[in-house]
Amino acid sequence: MTNPAVPQAPRIPEAVHRRRWAILGVLMLSLLIVVLDNSILNVAIKTISTPAPTGIGATQSELEWAINAYTLVFAGLLFTAGLLGDRLGRKKVLLGGLAVFGLGSAMAAESGSPAQLIAFRAVMGLGAAFVMPATLAVLMNVFEREEQPKAIGIWAGGVGLAIAIGPITGGLLLDHFWWGSVFLVNVPIVILAIVLMIVLVPDSKDPRPGRIDPVGVLLSIVGLVLLVYGIIKGGDKGDFANATVLSTIAAGLVVLVGFVVYEKRCDHPSIDIDYFKNKVFSAAMAAIALVFFALMGITFFSVFYTQSVRGYSPLQTGALMLPLAAAQLIFAPRARLVVAKIGVRATTTGGLVLLAGMLAAFNILDKTTPIWILEVMFFLMGTGMAHVMTPTSVVIMQALPREKAGSASALSNTFRQVGGALGIAVLGSVLATAYRGGIESKLGMLPAGLRETAGSSIEATLGVAQKLGPKGQALVGPANDAFLHAMHVTALWAAGVALLGAVVTAVFLPGKAPARPAPDGDVQEKVGAGR
Repeated sequence: MTNPAVPQAPRIPEAVHRRRWAILGVLMLSLLIVVLDNSILNVAIKTISTPAPTGIGATQSELEWAINAYTLVFAGLLFTAGLLGDRLGRKKVLLGGLAVFGLGSAMAAESGSPAQLIAFRAVMGLGAAFVMPATLAVLMNVFEREEQPKAIGIWAGGVGLAIAIGPITGGLLLDHFWWGSVFLVNVPIVILAIVLMIVLVPDSKDPRPGRIDPVGVLLSIVGLVLLVYGIIKGGDKGDFANATVLSTIAAGLVVLVGFVVYEKRCDHPSIDIDYFKNKVFSAAMAAIALVFFALMGITFFSVFYTQSVRGYSPLQTGALMLPLAAAQLIFAPRARLVVAKIGVRATTTGGLVLLAGMLAAFNILDKTTPIWILEVMFFLMGTGMAHVMTPTSVVIMQALPREKAGSASALSNTFRQVGGALGIAVLGSVLATAYRGGIESKLGMLPAGLRETAGSSIEATLGVAQKLGPKGQALVGPANDAFLHAMHVTALWAAGVALLGAVVTAVFLPGKAPARPAPDGDVQEKVGAGR
């Protein structure tokens, strides 16, 4: 199928063009709070899992849901958020999203139980769904096409900045305040972003928007929730063959297939399925999803490695993650230069192979490995990610006309968030299953009713050991050994996912672009040049 021609977009108004870099700064501040929240939470999960009054005693499954409640609402509503931005104006939905996100952050800070935290994280996901796609959509409407790769690279580098600031900020807050401060810190940032947004950012929208598709949105949310819930329960039970687990996963897949079928037949779909008939466009989406699948799962368990096994504080853990963030901040804005020399295919495939190698390298880590080795691994992981995210984002955003920027951004972010949610669910379940298998035989000294609880995670085992006093010290060594084995197994799974992404990009993404840029034409010409 040949895609409709993408018309030449009109020039950006001069007044907007002059302040485009200031606008980008405001957009990055808005992006900062969305990414900052998750990077702070990754450092705080151990504290939140601690019983009251230090934390709220969240189990590993509840921690996964605290992350996934945000992610699932975010991903499920991105389609609608992108369409509303294109229809009503991106600035309007951005401001509304920031306000809801700030409100949800304030409520999450006061959560009195894991259930409340999960609910308020969902509210935060609702606000974030209207923030994330709007930032990239506004960017596409204040920069001319020739400057868009540079702007998108800086935008992607903002993710690295947020990852750098998040763990350090979270660690400082947890050292001096209660765990809810990691959410309350979002509120002043939201207020500043709203003020700057009102003053600097112009509004833009699609002159010919489509209608909203509530049935499609509902199907996507239900399908994703069922699928991820089933995966989490499989890990929690340690049995993916359980009838309830299998039926829940199958129901999720059926609903998601129904979503695709409905979208193909709907005259006003949330997502135009025909976009995915373009192999280059689809490969870029798949690469984004697979990168975040691998990365989010690794981030989830690396916090337990540094804090539970190695004994580092939340602040020290945040500092240890700085190389990952620094590499993204350094290389994301410069990835376009690598693409210009060797092409999108070689750049992204190389980035994914490097990421896979570093994920597999987690198998060399144990209780006494010099910590600088982990630092080098994090830096190289960030380098690999930077050379995947920027090129694929440019491919996706330039595949559609400027007036559809909200939809393109929503698609990109949906795949990123769904990939991350499934990564946490799948790899978290692999980790829990492997850990339980390694620790169960060591729990014979415990009463029968306590064994299941103690075997659910390393934090649960160490918590029981602490309550038992001197007798419980016998569990510490086996708990660390079981966790390291589980981490090694999970890391290999993550490396395999990253290698799968490398195969996809090597086969489908374009090579080095021709010396002269192709004229504006159909989507295939725009994203497939150099094949």
